[in-house]
Amino acid sequence: MPYQLFNAEEVAEYLHVSKPDLEKLVRNQEIPFEKRGGRMVFARETIDAWASQRILGFSERRLNEYHQKSTRGTAEIFPDQALMPIMIKPEYIATAMTSKTKSSLIRDMVELADKTGQVSNSKDLLESLEAREELCSTAIPGGLALLHARHQQAYLIESSFLLLGRTMHEVFYGSPDGQGTDLFFLVCCQDDRIHLHTLARICLIAMETELLPQLRQAADAQAMYDVLVACEAEVLAKKTEGKDRRA
Repeated sequence: MPYQLFNAEEVAEYLHVSKPDLEKLVRNQEIPFEKRGGRMVFARETIDAWASQRILGFSERRLNEYHQKSTRGTAEIFPDQALMPIMIKPEYIATAMTSKTKSSLIRDMVELADKTGQVSNSKDLLESLEAREELCSTAIPGGLALLHARHQQAYLIESSFLLLGRTMHEVFYGSPDGQGTDLFFLVCCQDDRIHLHTLARICLIAMETELLPQLRQAADAQAMYDVLVACEAEVLAKKTEGKDRRA
């Protein structure tokens, strides 16, 4: 339900933040909220876009902090922590997309999604992806973009999954560094709890491993899949080692 209203406790759980962290965000006017009848409410339609863009712009330190919290918040869904072996398959990867513009890239990614058999309403998915990009580009420095719908609505898809597309030529996608983009994830999540966690996981892998150059060099879809799984395992191993040293 895109027009759902969260109270303070609900939005804190949704965003994987503590109550003190939420209070600080409100106090500093860093999060969109309204006051209705003397209480704070948070509209999901604005929180979704705010939260996803915040993750895409995190520094490495803040991304690690958020990822640690979102990992705890999704432990029941991913008890082994790894997302990639569950959410993506080699057949969900396109290695040589011919898209040349932002609009054609979005359409081509929706066509790829439709071929998986996981999409229930491709027209609405396309419109929601376009609406999200109109708010602010989902491209980040390094030639990567993380497409996702403006609202995570369960009716759009049969189950949560990821797609990965590699274009033959860079697409001007609105990256903050002004450079072109050639690697595109499409993040489709039914469960609100894992949508933001998945965005954080991909950003963290891209930041802390050689994911992007290795994806560009991979020979085929299976090789790209293997790179993605291996780089995620590398990040998770680092986090486990860090916990062990602090223990």
